[in-house]
Order: sequence, then structure tokens, then C-alpha cells
Amino acid sequence: MSTNGITIRRASLAHAAAIAEIYNEAILTTTATFDTETKSADERARWLQSHDDRHPVLVAVLDDVVVGWAALTAWSDRCAYADTAETSFYVHSTQRGRGIGRMLKQAIIAEARRLGFHTLIARVAHESVESLHVNMSEGFVLVGTLKEVGRKFGKLLDVHILQKMLPESTASR
Repeated sequence: MSTNGITIRRASLAHAAAIAEIYNEAILTTTATFDTETKSADERARWLQSHDDRHPVLVAVLDDVVVGWAALTAWSDRCAYADTAETSFYVHSTQRGRGIGRMLKQAIIAEARRLGFHTLIARVAHESVESLHVNMSEGFVLVGTLKEVGRKFGKLLDVHILQKMLPESTASR
């Protein structure tokens, strides 16, 4: 997928350092993740390897530079949850406001459909207004709010749980 010079494709181990850089920026400056310690490129490489064919990681590339990424992650290791995945996306601060997050979200939803998922979940911190907007505009609906479940930057934060139901897929499971 390519739009406005942005190409979205499957991530490889070669992207681990760029993914770590984008994620670390979010760790240090936002409530988009409740991780509080930065990750090394090696840790992100192991994380990438933990994502199988059914749980891909995508990258957004502009001029050969990774500017964002998105992932489908298993919601639970219990078999009954096999048709549910959690979605996440991150965009480098210098590239925000250009529609890259929306492109990543749309691409990861398309992958989930292709892979035969039934339900997608997103967890969004109350303060992450932009992420909440992107998720809701892509059909995710608020199904609940967990009150004060995380502490970051000295504040207790709520987390919104959003869900998107996907139509039955013809993909084999």
C-alpha cells in the first residue's frame, strides 16, 4: 500500500531499531503506552520475532525511513480468544498530523480481515485524544473505561477499551 509517498509493508528484523526509536519516543513523552522504560533494538527484534504470520507488524516508510508502525497482537494465549487481536499504532512525532496513523490503522484492520479475525480491541489512555479519534473514526466503539489503572508522569490514568467487530471472513482459520 502506498499513498502520498508513504509505503506500508510488513516489518522485518531490519526495522527493529526504527521501531524501537518510535516506541521509545512514545514511552518518554506520551501516555500512548504505559511502558515506562525504553526498549533496545534487540528487545524490539525479539518482540518482532514473537509476532507470527497471524499477528503481523507493519511499518510506514517515507523516503526509506520508518516513520510509524502498527501491530496485531494476540489478545490472550487462551485458545478461545484466537479470533480476537489487539491493535496498536505509533507514529514518530515529526510525522504526526499527516494521516500516517490513520493509514496504519486502516492497513492493520485490512490485515485482520484478511487473516480472519472476528474482533479487534484497542486500549487507549484517556489523554490520547488523537488515538481515540483515529480508532473511533475507523469504526471502533467504546465498550468501557478502566478507571485509574495506570500511573504515568505522576498521574493516575483511565484507559478506554474500544472494540471493532469484523464481518465474517472467508479466510481459512
